[in-house]
Amino acid sequence: MELPDGDFLDLDWLGPAAADCLVVVLHGLEGSSSSHYVRALAHNLAAFDIPSVVMHQRGCSGEPNRLARFYHGGETRDLRRVLEHCRRQRPDARLYAVGFSLGGNILLKWLGESPDSLLDAAAAVSVPFRLDLGAQRLEHGLSRLYQAHLVNGMKRSVDRKRRRMPHPVDRRALSRCRTFEEIDTCLTAPLHGFRDARDYYARSSCRRFLASIHTPTLIVHSLDDPFMTPAAVPGEEELSSAVTMELSPRGGHCGFVAGATPFQPRYWLDRRLPEFIRSRMGNDTGT
Repeated sequence: MELPDGDFLDLDWLGPAAADCLVVVLHGLEGSSSSHYVRALAHNLAAFDIPSVVMHQRGCSGEPNRLARFYHGGETRDLRRVLEHCRRQRPDARLYAVGFSLGGNILLKWLGESPDSLLDAAAAVSVPFRLDLGAQRLEHGLSRLYQAHLVNGMKRSVDRKRRRMPHPVDRRALSRCRTFEEIDTCLTAPLHGFRDARDYYARSSCRRFLASIHTPTLIVHSLDDPFMTPAAVPGEEELSSAVTMELSPRGGHCGFVAGATPFQPRYWLDRRLPEFIRSRMGNDTGT
């Protein structure tokens, strides 16, 4: 999909070619249509003849994007363009969206800042409601393993881009980055018009937008999510009447496993999201 700035976004269309509904899926940081949670959602939606389309953030489809910039947790303009494109492609379809992790933050921010979201309903899973608290949490305990994996992935993305074009971010400064706050100060902020990481976190965190959401929205979150602390989770008074928050004491990050034994796990999120979409389809048609 061509963008007005000369860049592009890759969209993966999955499932049946139904004309009456479509689910737009937003992956998390350094994710793609190959991410396990995206594949699981597409598979379970397809079982109900519901098609989906994965919006790859810039540079996440396996091919570097054309510009020096990447994507970030507050970038909602690309989402708007994708939703407008989907409306043109499927003008009679009911349009839904599901966002995971950073993609969920983008989705909730978009819903809160847009009176007409173009969506009939939305769901967000394992959202970093406050990016600053998420960055701090990942500097402690076993969460540092997640941080190292994701930070190194972002560095590799810059290296791939350097093979195609000059890049404004200093290579040596980037190589020294070990935490999210460091890489957001060195990479994310200067590339996307923020003063520094703290300015990026303050302006892009979705929590302050939740009270302004008008679209029926489900948020699924686990209190033991290793990417954040319970302090990041908004209270009921911060949610608009259109938002339903389902909190689980356990579930990790985009996991949500149940079952009598570890050898027979049940990923209840795989049932909950299609269930929510199908319930909204019934409401939208008046049935």
